[in-house]
Amino acid sequence: MAEASGTPLGKKAAGLLESPFIGMSPWIVFSLLVGPGRFEWAVGAALAISLGLVVATRLVTPGGSLKILEVADVVFFAALAVVGALASAGTLRWLETYAGEVSNLALTAIAFGSMAVRRPFTLQYAREQVDPALWNTPAFLRTNYMITGVWGLAFLVAAIAGAYGDLVLHNPDNIWTGWIIQVLAIVGALRFTAWYPDVVRARARGDAHPPRPAGLLLPLAGLLVPVGIAVLVFDGHLWWLGVALIVVGGWLTGRLRQRSARTERASAGHDTT
Repeated sequence: MAEASGTPLGKKAAGLLESPFIGMSPWIVFSLLVGPGRFEWAVGAALAISLGLVVATRLVTPGGSLKILEVADVVFFAALAVVGALASAGTLRWLETYAGEVSNLALTAIAFGSMAVRRPFTLQYAREQVDPALWNTPAFLRTNYMITGVWGLAFLVAAIAGAYGDLVLHNPDNIWTGWIIQVLAIVGALRFTAWYPDVVRARARGDAHPPRPAGLLLPLAGLLVPVGIAVLVFDGHLWWLGVALIVVGGWLTGRLRQRSARTERASAGHDTT
C-alpha cells in the first residue's frame, strides 16, 4: 500500500474507496441528473467520476484489485459519451428520456448477474476490509449475497419509478418518480449495507442485544422531513401530503432515536457484566 495511505487522511480515503457505494456513485449521479437537455452533462459528470475513482484507487491503494464495477463504470459511460456525440437528434432525445432507466437496469443486471455467477460484486470491496481467513466462510458470503441483492432491488425500484414517470406520466422531471422514490431506494440500500454486517457480527458473537431495525429505518425516517419540504415547494397542490410527511417524519425520527438509544444502553450494560 502506498505511503500516502498510511496517513490518517490516506486511511480515510482508502476506507471510502473500499465501499461499493463509491463504485456505484457514477451511475447514481447519472440517473439523477439525466433528462431533457441534460444528457451531455450527466454523461460527462458520470465519466469524470468513473475515471477519477480508478485513478484515486490506484493512487491510494495501489495493491488493491481492479473492481468489476470500476471497469463497468468507465466502459459504460465512455460508450454513452461516444454514442451521444454521434447520435442523431431523435436518438439523443430518446437517450435524454430513457438513459436513466437504462443505467438503473444495467446496474440491476450487474447485481443479479454477479450473484448468478456466484461472485456478488460487493465481495471485492468486502474482502479488502476483512481477514482473508473469512473470505470463504458461509456467513461472509451470505452477507454479500444479501447486500448485493438489496442493491439490485434498489436499482430495479429506481428503474421502474423512472419508467413510470416517462411512459405513464410523460414527465421525466416528476418529483416523485424522478427523484423521491429513487433517492429513498438508494438511501435504503446504502443504510442496509452499513447495518446488516453489524447484525451478522453481533449474531456470531452471541450478543444479547444485536442491532435492531430501528437503526436501519432511522435515516429513512429522517428523509421524510426534507421530502415533505420538497413536496411543499415543488408540488403545491399536494401541500397536505407535504405537511403530513414533515409531521410523521419528525415524530417517527424521535421514536426511532429513543429505541436506538435504549438498545445501545442495554447492549452497553450487557457488555459490562
